[in-house]
Amino acid sequence: MQRDGIQRREDTVTGPTLIVMAAGIGSRYGGLKQMDPVGPGGEVILDYTAYDAIKAGFAKIVFVVSRDLEPAFRERFGPTLGHRVNVAYVLQELTDLPPGFKVPEERIKPWGTGHAVLSCRNEVEGPFAVVNADDYYGPTAFESLSQYLHQAEDQNGIYDFCMVGYQIANTLSESGAVARGVCEMTPDGYLMDVRERTRVQRRGAEVAYEEEGDNWVVLPPDTIVSMNAWGFTVGMMHELEVRFERFLKFNASDLTKVEFFLPDVVGDLIKEGRARVKVLPTKEKWFGMTYREDRPTVQAAIHELIERGAYPKDLWKQGGRYTQ
Repeated sequence: MQRDGIQRREDTVTGPTLIVMAAGIGSRYGGLKQMDPVGPGGEVILDYTAYDAIKAGFAKIVFVVSRDLEPAFRERFGPTLGHRVNVAYVLQELTDLPPGFKVPEERIKPWGTGHAVLSCRNEVEGPFAVVNADDYYGPTAFESLSQYLHQAEDQNGIYDFCMVGYQIANTLSESGAVARGVCEMTPDGYLMDVRERTRVQRRGAEVAYEEEGDNWVVLPPDTIVSMNAWGFTVGMMHELEVRFERFLKFNASDLTKVEFFLPDVVGDLIKEGRARVKVLPTKEKWFGMTYREDRPTVQAAIHELIERGAYPKDLWKQGGRYTQ
């Protein structure tokens, strides 16, 4: 059964799973940006992410949250998503470590995005995608991920992964500089490397990033960047488990601040010849809640999308709450 173009939930998971990393509180934003309403019915960015994902064929959504955020997420998304898709809430806990390791007394920060995904190992049985909670990716991004994951197949010990690639000019904030993963690709569209560039912003008509010594490097506006929209086969969970333990052993002398990053694991697998990552280009315009000043821009963008017919005004009906 469908309503508003979205398939109703089924008891079995027949499509890929979407993991949403939502455990952090943005220091630059200055608050809980995951729950800041931007839509006319009180919708948050995550509502539009879920809507696009379900419509694209994702059968399960897993929210990675902190213990403090879990009640708010259950209360906020249970009434809307519980009728339409399988939903799970996973806690990213500092104590979720392999046998023989313990949390340093000084450690406060989570273990990083790689650990966040690994936390979902008991909720993932097949292909899965990973996105951030506070980024708007657009419908075609989820369509591309879903289509790819439905046919992804590891072969000869090489993982079959994918990543949505955005044009850098479509990913900038009007409120300040951002960090972006600039991609290097093969001629046939496979990822070779991702290099994190900080302080990326517009400078007049150009897009540039700052290197040390106030040296600005101009990038073509169609440069492909990663916005952490990944697609993986289930074998990635095994790699994360093995490599997280290796990461802990390597950094055993000081585990107070180091982080286990998902893109680093992907990059290592590419360099080792263990994974191929197909870049799925999109012309979607990203927007997100990096700074509190971004909120009016996001609200205006959502309003424009509704006016164009991309979304219904009341996303889940009845003022943002789904009713049977």
